[in-house]
Formats: sequence, C-alpha cells, structure tokens
Amino acid sequence: MQNIKLTIDKAFGFVSEEAVAGYETKVAAANAALHNGTGKGSDFLGWLNLPSSIDEAHLADVENTAQILRENCEVVIVIGIGGSYLGAKAVIDALSNSFDWLQTERKAPVVVYAGQNIGEDYLYELQEMLQNKKFGIISISKSGTTTEPALAFRLLKTQLEEQQGKEAAQKLIVAVTDKSRGALRTLATQEGYKTYIIEDNIGGRYSVLSPVGLLPMAVAGFDIRQFVSGAVSMETLCGTETAFEENPAAIYAAVRNELYKAGKKIEILVNFHPKLHFIGEWWKQLYGESEGKDNVGIFPASVDFTSDLHSMGQWIQEGERTIFETVISIQSSNYTKTVPTDAANLDGLNFLAGKRVDEVNKMAELGTMIAHIDGGVPNLKIELPALNEFYLGQLLYFFEKACGISGYILGVNPFDQPGVEAYKKNMFALLDKPGFEAESAAIKARI
Repeated sequence: MQNIKLTIDKAFGFVSEEAVAGYETKVAAANAALHNGTGKGSDFLGWLNLPSSIDEAHLADVENTAQILRENCEVVIVIGIGGSYLGAKAVIDALSNSFDWLQTERKAPVVVYAGQNIGEDYLYELQEMLQNKKFGIISISKSGTTTEPALAFRLLKTQLEEQQGKEAAQKLIVAVTDKSRGALRTLATQEGYKTYIIEDNIGGRYSVLSPVGLLPMAVAGFDIRQFVSGAVSMETLCGTETAFEENPAAIYAAVRNELYKAGKKIEILVNFHPKLHFIGEWWKQLYGESEGKDNVGIFPASVDFTSDLHSMGQWIQEGERTIFETVISIQSSNYTKTVPTDAANLDGLNFLAGKRVDEVNKMAELGTMIAHIDGGVPNLKIELPALNEFYLGQLLYFFEKACGISGYILGVNPFDQPGVEAYKKNMFALLDKPGFEAESAAIKARI
C-alpha cells in the first residue's frame, strides 16, 4: 500500500524553506515530549499508540457486537457530541453511497445521530421516524451526564423500551463509557447493556480509533481492520525515529506554525469530494479545541469545493490575506463517468466530451489552487491514493499526531478544553440546576 502524501511547496514564497526546516529541533522535542509523556496534558496520551495496541480479540468483539445490531435493527442511533460522534460520522459519510438513505433493500442499518444538539424539532422528527422501526442505540459518554447526549438518550431509551419491551431493549443498547464510574456506567451495569470502555487517558476528539469510532463504522458495514491498519502505518511513519523531512505530521506542524507566525491566522481545510464534508467538521473540532486557548491559535475553517467556490470563493480569492488552505485531494475515484457528446452542444460542453468527470474536477482543483496562490493564499496539499478505510485511517491519525506536535510548538496544552465549560455553567444557572443557586441569581441579575 502507498501512503498519503503531504506537499508543501506551494507555501514557499509566503514562508521560506529555511524557516520551515528550522523547526526540526522544535518538532523533534515536541514529538519526544508526546512519547515521553513530559509535555502538557500528558495524562491524555492514550491515543498516541492506540492503533498498534488494538488486538485481534478486541476487533473481533467489536465486529460481533456490530453484527448483532446489524441483524436486529433497521436503524442504529449513535448518541454523542463532539468527538463522540464526529469521527464515526466523518468516516461513515466518506465511505457511504451518497444516496444510501434512499435504498429500500439494505445490507446494513441506517446510522443516524442524536445528542449532538438540543434541537426539539430534530428530536421530535427523529422519534417520529423511529415509530414502528426496529432500532438500536450506541450511547457514547464518559460521564453519562453531558446535557445533549444524556437528554437524547433518556428520550430514545424510553421509546425503545416502549416499542420493543425492556428485555429486548437491553440487548439493543450498547454503552461506550467510563471503566468504573459515571451515570452511564452505573445504568449499563444495572441494565446489563453491552459496554465498551473509553479509557481515562483518551479525550473525545482523539477517540476515533477506540470503540467510539470503530463500533459505529462496523455497524455501517465498513472494514475496521483496514482502518486500524492504515492508522498503524501512520503511527509508525510519524514516530520519533523518522527523520523530520520524511515525517508528514512533523512537516505539517512546522509549516502551519510558520504560516501562523507570518500572519496567516486562519486555516481552511478544502476538499473537492462531497463525501469529505464531515472530515472537515471532525478536523475543525480537533484543531479548534486543541489549539484555541491562551489567546492564541490558528482558526480552523472548512469548505466544500467546487460548491463553495460560488460563495466563499470570492472571499478566499480577494478578502483579507490572513488565510492559508490545506487541500485534501483524492487521487483516484471509485467509479468512472464520462462526459457524452451532444449534437446541439447548446451548453458548449462538447470540448469535454470523452473526458472523465473526475478529470474535470481535478482541473478545477488545480486551477483553484493556482488562482488562490496568485491571490496570496498559501496552499498545502494532502493526497490520498483512494477513498477507502486504509487511507482514512492514515489521514485521521496523521491529523491527530500533527495536532499534538503543533500544539506543543504553539505552547498550549492540546489535550484540554477549559473554555468549553463556560456556556455549560451559564446554561445550568439559567435552568436553575441544583447546586447552581448562587450562579442563577448572579446571571439572572445581568439579564
């Protein structure tokens, strides 16, 4: 198998090769700090060697649980928020048929999501859809008390028990949670749910290679062994023994930090493949939550091209020059579709006749990169040989490793998220949660 390929030459001219090469010592120190556990947040490094630690028995167990859900469910709801659902959704969406939801004869259940918002209409419509459907639940939460997923689980658990009966429901609920504590762990023990552990040293946004990601992927019918295998290969490639110039995570961390130093404060993750939209959403959480603290950090944004070239494309081409782009490119499409000849040629597209649609898309990709570079936007490129489980495993681990290195170079703890708690405290105070009486009085005095 090949590896995904990082190309950074289109960043030069905005930053120098010498400046990027000058990060070698910093990057080596950051990578060593990760592996030695001497950096900030070292109690959350369980993801670092996770791919290579996954054994056959664990994979077989996940596949067996997935098969039970596949055989007994028309729909499986993955309940989680942030990293507890984004990684799985990113991979499932990337690998699924774009119109899978229209299929009447299915080989796998429809995988849908809840607990990622507090939308009353969303939950109502989800529960309406589930009426008279055979469904199961994968509930993902370390604590079991995070408001969004806990609320969704309460609603859906009640519905499942009412439709299937309590005993049957117990076999169709899987809890991915803490090893020994928390509300979901307590309930799972009481009810006898099948459970998987989220280790204490793995944070949500770094959990895609744990059962948090692997179980939903397996339910959707994808090859988790290939996904893990891709991640293992990237774990090796991005290790401390690899030379700086051959380590893609090290180079990516270096060049993006040098661009940030040069005034490029916004990184836009670009794709030219519509199935990669949620890869961008997963990446935004990973980098935004990891680096955005202490009043520093590159702002992560994402766009879907060519669609967004007809909207955001104008700003990217001629707006404030504080941005750089990282383009995810898929070398080979999975199918072939050729542009036909039309006798009338009213649309003027006969010059494309006989060409593959993917060739047209690739020229749009190349033309856009050239235009944006000419417009003052540095471009990095990450090329996947194909869109499959192996290369997605490589891609996601590459981003995780580069994020850890980049955060250390930036001088922040890339494994905590203290700012996330601010809205929760205000929400609990406004809702008069027990124990928040003083905060309730204070915040209500402000409004």
